[in-house]
Amino acid sequence: MSEAHRRPKQPDILRRHLLEVTADLSLRQGIGNVRLEAVAAAAGVSKGGLLHHFPSRQALLEALCREYLARLDRRLAEALAADPVPGGRFTRAYLAVMTAAEPTEQERTWGILSCVLFAEPAFRSRWADWLSGHLRAHAATDGGTALEIVRLAADGLWLSDMAGESADRAAVVGRLHAMTLSKEPTC
Repeated sequence: MSEAHRRPKQPDILRRHLLEVTADLSLRQGIGNVRLEAVAAAAGVSKGGLLHHFPSRQALLEALCREYLARLDRRLAEALAADPVPGGRFTRAYLAVMTAAEPTEQERTWGILSCVLFAEPAFRSRWADWLSGHLRAHAATDGGTALEIVRLAADGLWLSDMAGESADRAAVVGRLHAMTLSKEPTC
């Protein structure tokens, strides 16, 4: 009997493992070079086992995008729940998530992966829909130019972090956070 037949079936764990392996391969080889055979081999499963969870390469990449956005959603929900001030709450949560002081290696991997995924038009569209949905949901508390500037600056800091650049992050993040609490739409 093969090892796969003796292994206990844990489809959720295997699915997450396949996504982690795909993320790693995407970073090392480039997303355009990721092949199902390579993912299966790196994950230690048969190609059929991979296809059971993701019936195509496109389905695998779409799942990778969904997983990245789901991870962001979970972190945003935690930050939103911890913030008692309604005005600018989503923007503060977004700022906190995008500028986390010490991202774990896994968060950094997924962050870098999101840069790679932006090369794919479908992911850019998915990201735009995701962000637009959040902004619509928080329109009453997070509208206005000043808060948009904070979110755009958070994106810039995030990109700077992914590139390994250093800056006076604490001062910049502190100033951006203060802008989300201000009643004045100034920078």
